[in-house]
Amino acid sequence: MAAPLTFEPVFMERVWGGRRLATLFGKELPEGAVIGESWELVDRPGAAESVVAEGSPFAGRTLGSLWADVGLRPSLFGTAAASLGERFPLLIKLLDCEQTLSVQVHPPAAVAAALGGEPKTEMWVIVDAAPDACLYAGLRRGVTRAAFEAALTAGDDVAAMLHRVPVQRGDVMFLPSGRVHAIGAGNVIVEIQQNSDTTYRVFDFNRPGLDGRPRELHVPESLASIDWDDFDPALVEPRGEELVHNEIFRVDRLSLDRPRVVSSPSSCAVLISVEGSVSCGGSEFPPGRLFLVPAADGASLPVAPVGDGPSRVLRAMLPVSTS
Repeated sequence: MAAPLTFEPVFMERVWGGRRLATLFGKELPEGAVIGESWELVDRPGAAESVVAEGSPFAGRTLGSLWADVGLRPSLFGTAAASLGERFPLLIKLLDCEQTLSVQVHPPAAVAAALGGEPKTEMWVIVDAAPDACLYAGLRRGVTRAAFEAALTAGDDVAAMLHRVPVQRGDVMFLPSGRVHAIGAGNVIVEIQQNSDTTYRVFDFNRPGLDGRPRELHVPESLASIDWDDFDPALVEPRGEELVHNEIFRVDRLSLDRPRVVSSPSSCAVLISVEGSVSCGGSEFPPGRLFLVPAADGASLPVAPVGDGPSRVLRAMLPVSTS
């Protein structure tokens, strides 16, 4: 193959979105649409599927069809992929949060099946932030379920009961399933998550949706999913290049001042530039552009900075070992 794979983004209109994915990253957004999410890599049959862009040897094929091809899977995705289920296990998005998102939670594995949903652990990397931008993650210390439910019943803004974290460009937050959260206005984020689309909204500031009607809430499901002992979580403290490494994904932030091999026989590498441009396989990738380096082609497809100064990329890999 000896070429990185690129994919067509899938744009999602959201009431809280804006147009900064065009101004920051040059995305060709639908005219007049309020775009909150660009799904850069996704395998959700019936909902959204990434399609390999023109020019690749697999142009026009979906990510799901490549993953399902048992002959291709080891060379494209790595030897670790054999035990990782029927769908590509990661979903990667760019988020433009012009307004604050709803207060929400994703169900932990222990309750997801009973609620008819899927667990969803995720992480956020801030790539642009307004001066007063913040995240809401976990509960303020001392908040109880009873107090939270009473505030909901009274119609109060329960975001005030969440732990508020001021953020700036480069900050990272990890969100295990069960951590109640909201993204504050003014953030542009790379979200790397488990392949799931289960979100339970518990409060939405009495905001109408794009159709002018109140958006659906999922209060019982949210209350059953929230980790009521999750207080004041901190931002991620990087360990060298490593940001997060668990049984779902490994994510590193690489600073490139020279060409570097990024994938391995055990896992492909999914990269997205967050500062400066990089090159790989004869193509150049500016900030906000995602590409996948196949597992079998790592040595022949190094990634290099473009121009002066280091370029910084996020690298997501499939879980191999957390040791």
